[in-house]
Order: sequence, then structure tokens, then C-alpha cells
Amino acid sequence: MKTYAYGFPRLGRNREYKKTIESFWKNEISEQQLKEALDKLQGQMLVTYEQAVDKFPVGEITGYDLMFDTAIMLGVYKPKDAKAYYELCRGKEALEMTKWFNTNYHYLVPDFSVLKNIDFKLRWNKPQEYARKFGKGIPALIGPFTFLKLCKGVKKNQFAQSLTDLAEVYKEIIGNFTEVHIEEPAFVMELSADDIKASMKAYAILGTTRCRKNLITYYDSVDFLKELYTLPVDAIGLDFVHGEGNLEAIKKIGFPKNKTLIAGLVDGRNVWKTDIRKAVGILKTLASKTSSLVVSNAAPLYHLPISLEGEKLAPALLARLSFAEEKLREIGQVVKSYQTGHDPAESGSSDFGKNLAVQARVKKLGKKDFVKATAYANRIKLHAKVLNLPLFPTTTIGSFPQTAEVREARADFRAGRITEEQYKTFVRGKIKELIRWQEEMGFDVLVHGEFERTDMVEFFAEKLEGITTTAKGWIISYGTRVYRPPIIFGDVFRAEPMTVDEITYAQSLTQKPVKGMLTGPVTIIAWSFVREDIPIAQVAYQLGLALQDEIRDYEKAGIKVAQIDEPAIREKAPIKRKNWKGYFDWAIKSFRLATNTSPETQIHTHMCYSEFGEIVKQIDDMDFDVISIETTRSRGDIIGSFEKVNFKRQIGLGVWDIHSPAVPKVGDMRAIVKRALKVIPKQNFWINPDCGLKTRNWEETKASLKNLILLTHDLRQGTGKVSTSLKRKTSS
Repeated sequence: MKTYAYGFPRLGRNREYKKTIESFWKNEISEQQLKEALDKLQGQMLVTYEQAVDKFPVGEITGYDLMFDTAIMLGVYKPKDAKAYYELCRGKEALEMTKWFNTNYHYLVPDFSVLKNIDFKLRWNKPQEYARKFGKGIPALIGPFTFLKLCKGVKKNQFAQSLTDLAEVYKEIIGNFTEVHIEEPAFVMELSADDIKASMKAYAILGTTRCRKNLITYYDSVDFLKELYTLPVDAIGLDFVHGEGNLEAIKKIGFPKNKTLIAGLVDGRNVWKTDIRKAVGILKTLASKTSSLVVSNAAPLYHLPISLEGEKLAPALLARLSFAEEKLREIGQVVKSYQTGHDPAESGSSDFGKNLAVQARVKKLGKKDFVKATAYANRIKLHAKVLNLPLFPTTTIGSFPQTAEVREARADFRAGRITEEQYKTFVRGKIKELIRWQEEMGFDVLVHGEFERTDMVEFFAEKLEGITTTAKGWIISYGTRVYRPPIIFGDVFRAEPMTVDEITYAQSLTQKPVKGMLTGPVTIIAWSFVREDIPIAQVAYQLGLALQDEIRDYEKAGIKVAQIDEPAIREKAPIKRKNWKGYFDWAIKSFRLATNTSPETQIHTHMCYSEFGEIVKQIDDMDFDVISIETTRSRGDIIGSFEKVNFKRQIGLGVWDIHSPAVPKVGDMRAIVKRALKVIPKQNFWINPDCGLKTRNWEETKASLKNLILLTHDLRQGTGKVSTSLKRKTSS
């Protein structure tokens, strides 16, 4: 029995991927040096594969994003060099970015709505280039159906023909190969009969090649297995970890004798060791239905850190973990255990991380804990009196630039080179400078800047019990943006206040309201590796109670505004809408639980870079007071969605794409606001950026926020002109 793996992290053990690309952006290395470094990383990935499994892909490396690379291959975009490539990734004309299925990986969205016509043509045969360069591995591709399904601006009546046209180009790409690796995760979506028919026609075109085709699906089960079996492919990869329906379907209808089943039995999305006994049990069931079996991971391994090597975690926890390299070895262990009949011993303590008091508190929760006693219509009147904000209130999302000085001070504190008191003094100095600057600029609701925080989830993981962080567990979120997902291993609770000290200090420096900044339960879960021994709803409620305790401490300290960020609430939703009800039930309840505090406290939330237009009703049900949401990269497409549900809450549609270094012009921001005000009453409209400013530098930040304030002044005056006095003020 053979082994197969795919999706190994491209980051490099020392984050070489990130460092190399960012060096190119800074003009520290040439384009040739960039290409050589990326090739080196691809080579290292192949060596790792070779040491663990029989078959693996080549060409998984990218300069930024594989969907974007595919669009270039197909002639959708034609950057002439690396600088032009990155201009489309992160420049002024950057493509929209959204989440890859229900993960925290983001991809760039090819947009056909801005093109005169869809004309696919092979411009760059990337698989061929990498196959020739390395001479090993199976050339890898994002499948034609998945690519087109995830693009933007493809009209429904054009989809089938466009997919047929696309298949002709794919045929050209794979024509000279003996074997290819084609990933079609979109096959696990809820597809229409027309979608299935179109995909079958497209694959019929690919079937005219002699190339062996390994078709890989993951993240969920395929609902049309009978039709999938008829596709002219040689092997089919199915997820048996997150796609329980796959196993049930095979039990009923079997598997074709003329194809190989690539069985995804090792979880590529969570860090817990594979239950070898359970995996072997599934493998035995599959073996009774087909004689041609290959064992693989059940999802791309890039959702995991590279290796456990160097991690200093509690032994009881470490014994239960497995990262990407360990998962590769587990694939082989499943096969070995199946063939030898050896039953591996279980590892780890089942009592590790349990807290009976926390479990009892969750068990006591009732309906009233999830419903606010004061309706929004009455809360908004209280807030008007308490906060007394002007028309078009201005604020930012929370974080400000994490400069080299800030990062160095944090590193010095963690390494023991400065004392805790020295570090706190440094952070307070930064907070004081920022409060003064925001007041001078004229912001209405201020933030403390989050200079003490690393990542918006990692920071809280370090403060909460039942969660731990890693030393080297980096994964890519998008492009070169990396983070270290915490590990929720036990019952979660707040032993002491987490953010109250910094927020109350900031509030002491100003008469204007300062927002308390928190990360919501769903986002903490989505951006962490979560325990699987209890229902996920219970984990969410434990987090909700911890955040509620924090907000109540805000209120005791006189803080009138609290923001609970939930950018991951759409991302975490199941791929299949038929499973949405159960998910949104606990997701919405956890937010309501966290914010079920004094009605005088104005509750904000923030969301970004997902398809939120699909869930506006669910967003409204969260019962917050103000929402800030991304809109610039999507060119304001979400605005109409709020109109459909008669959205009455206050809202700030981001007027500045903070993931681009380009400084937005006042006119560009005004265009977004003008469109929004056709739908949203001006008394409900806030002015803010798309997201936090941690990744930007101060020069960009100050210039962009000055334009934001100039825009707000124009809106309040209703003149459309910038006053001379404000120009002088913001140029200082």
C-alpha cells in the first residue's frame, strides 16, 4: 500500500519565505535572488516529502498565492515582472482578498467583472517549469472547476462555457505529463446539477490526454460521488476526517474497480496526533470496497506548523501533538499498523487541562444569558447621552504600527533584558503618544494602539488558562503574513484581568471615549487549534464567559465602549449551508454571552476579508451596536447586502485598504461613502479603515488617517471641499 501527501508548508523552518519576499519588497535583493530562494524552498519541501511518503506534488511554491499564480498561467493577468506581480498582490490595484473555504488562509480573488471578456490562454506553464527544474514530484494544479468557482464576476449563464474553454487550456498544460496532481476542493461545496454537468464536460476534455490524473478533494464530503466516479481520472482523493459523508456513501455505493482511492486519514487541519486505531478501522472498511488504496493526509498540511522540534510545552500536551512533519510520518504509521496488525498505544492524559468549576459555570447557562435585557433601539438612546458623538464618528479598528522599536522592547522583556516595570513604562509611553496624536487629529473614539500585543489571538491565549502558545508554530495567513495559532487544550477561563490596565491608563489621558479591545470567541477558536474531546460550542461559551468578565471590569473602570472583533465568523461557517444552523446557533450565542453586560456600554464588532454579504442576517442577530467591516478591496460590494435585511445598527464601512501600502486619496474614500449613504442613514455611519494598522508603517498610517479626517470634515460640512484650517492642522 502506497502513501501520498500534499500541501506541505512553504514557509521554511526559519520563515525564509517571508523574509525573502519582504527583502525583495524593500529592494534588498534582486528578482533573480528571489526566484533562487523560492526554488530552494521548493527543493526543501520535496526532500521532506521524499523522506516520508511515496508520492507527492511539485510546484506548490508560489510568490504570494496559488490562485493568483493560476490566473497568471491562464492569461487572466499579465504582470511583466516580479514588481508588477506584487503590485497586483498588495499595491493600489490589489485584487480582493478572501478566505479559502472555511480556513484562515486567504487567497487573492481573480475578478472577471473588470475584464471585457473571459479569454483563457496558456501564458505560463508553471507545472512544466517546476517539473523540469526538479525532475521529481507530480506536477500540481488547482483544478479548473475550483479555480473558476472561486473567481469573481463569472456570470451564471457563462459558467459552463467558460469552464469548457478553461478545460481546453488545462488540456494543453497537462498534455505532456505522465501524471498530474489536481486539487478540486470546490467539489465538496453544495453544487447544482448544472455545476456537476459542467464539471463532467470539462473533465471529459481533460480525459482525452494520456496523462494519469489524481483528483484530490478535501475539507468536507462530496455529495455527488456517483457522478464523480464517472470522471476520466485515475485516482480520487477523499477526506475521511472532515468528510464523514464520504465513508457513509462508499459503504452504500462502493468504489469503482478501475480507480485508486487516495484515502485522507491524517488530519491536515488540527494538531492532535492521529488516532491510528480509528484510521486503521476506516482503512479496513475502505479495503472491503476497493483493492486499490493509497493513504494520505485529509487536507493540505500548510494549515499546520512545520515541526514540533524545539517546542517546550508541557509533556502531557506535547505527547498529544503532531505538526506537518509528524503528520507525514503518521501517514506511514497508518499503513504500517494496517499491514502488521500492530495496535499502537494511546498517548496523553485525558484529565489534562480539565477545570470542574469552568465546566459547571457553562452547564448553568440558560436562555437569559444569551439575550440582552435592553433592546438595541433603547441602547442607542443611552449611548447618545453617554458618548455625545458627532455626525460621522471617526475611529480606527484598534492596532497601530508595530515598529521595530516596539518589537525590540517586547523581545527584550521576554528575554529578561529589561524588567516588567521597564516594559510597562515603555508601553505606557507609546499609549500616551498615540492618545495625544489621535486627539490632535480629531478622532472621536480613540484606541490605545495595542503596542503590548503580538497577535490578536495569541495575546489572549497568553492571558487565558486552558490555552497555550508555541515558540515556532508559524503558519501563513496570506502572502507573507504569518501567525502562531494557539492551542486550546483544556477548559478556558480568565484567572485575572487581561487588558484592563492598558485601557484604563489610556482613558485616564483623555476625555474622549477609548475602546476596550477584545477578540471574540469564534475568532479565537477559528485561529487556534481546538480541543476535540468536548463539543466546540462548550469551548465557545467558556471563552464568552471569560470575555464577559473582562467587559464587566471595563465598566467598573469607567470604560464606555468595548470592541469584540469577530473577523472569522463567516470563515468558520461550514462549507455546506445545510450545516449552518447548528454552527451559527453557538457562534451567535457565544458573542451574545460575551457582550451581555451593561446596556450603557456601546458594543462594537469588526469583520474583514470574508464573504460577509452571505450572512448579513446572522451578523445582525449578534445584537451589537456598531460594526466596522471591510469594503475597499471588494469595491463596496457588501453595501447592498445590508439594505436587503433593513439593517438599522450603526456601521463603519472601511474606507482604506490597510493591506496595501498605497495612501488612499480623499476622493477615493469619498466614493465609497457616497455609495454607502444611498443605503445607510448618515446618522448611523462611522468613518474608519478596513482593519487594524499593525502591519503598516507610521508614514503611510499618518498620511492615510489625515485624509480620512479630511474626508470626515467634508462630510460634516456637506461642502465636498477641504477647509484651509483643517489642511493646516493635518499637515502638522
